[in-house]
This record gives sequence, C-alpha cells and structure tokens, in this order.
Amino acid sequence: MGARSAAEARLGVRDDSGAALVEFVLVTAMIVPIFVALLQLGVVLHVRNTLTADAAEGARYAANADRRPQDGAAHTRQLVRQTFGDRLGPTVTARRVMQRGLPVVEVRVTADLPLVGWLAGVPDGLTVTAHALDEEAITP
Repeated sequence: MGARSAAEARLGVRDDSGAALVEFVLVTAMIVPIFVALLQLGVVLHVRNTLTADAAEGARYAANADRRPQDGAAHTRQLVRQTFGDRLGPTVTARRVMQRGLPVVEVRVTADLPLVGWLAGVPDGLTVTAHALDEEAITP
C-alpha cells in the first residue's frame, strides 16, 4: 500500500469504482416508468381522438336527410372496426335528440380503455359522444 493510499484510508476516502453502474440503475429505475406512462398516455389519447372522429363522422352520416340514426351507428361501427379491429369491443348507439332547441343526431361510442398498450384494459372505460344537426327535422 503506497503512502497516498494509506493517507486516503486514514481520512476515510473510498474508491468510487462501480458508482456509475449504481447511478445508471437508479436513474433508469426512475426514467423508464415515466417513459412508459407517457407512451400509455399517447395510446389512450390516440384511441380517444380516433373514436371521437369516428363518432362525429357517424353522426354526420346519420344526420343526412335520407338516413336514420341506425345508419350512423352502423357507419361508426364500421369505421371503428377498420381502425382498431375488434380489440376495443365498442358499443355504438345513435338517436335523435333536442339540444339547445335544435334537432340533432347523437352518436355515442363506449369502448374498452387500453391500459397496457393494446393488451389489456378497462371494459367500457372510454365513452365519447358526437352530435350533428339533423337535416331531416329542419328541411321543409
């Protein structure tokens, strides 16, 4: 043991070899869950936005003068199936309602909320609604 090593040993100075590995593990243990949570948030927002767009398209389709609400529901189901397949198990309903004194077609989509990517989720955990002015009720 050299003079310098003996002096460092007396003062309590320790060797820091291996510290980088410990720091890497500690930082990774914090960063990975944050990254996974952000990725999951992105998946949920994508699903919600896509279902909202599909419901809006179905409501516009059903609001045409020669269509019924059931046509809009079927169109929405088809759009959701084209995008996600049967993974989300969507339930689609459509009806005519009055909203602020105006006749509108309301399309409501209830689907599973994906929690672990696309593998698992909360059944019926996500509901979106879209409205479109009903042409049939306002045409003379």
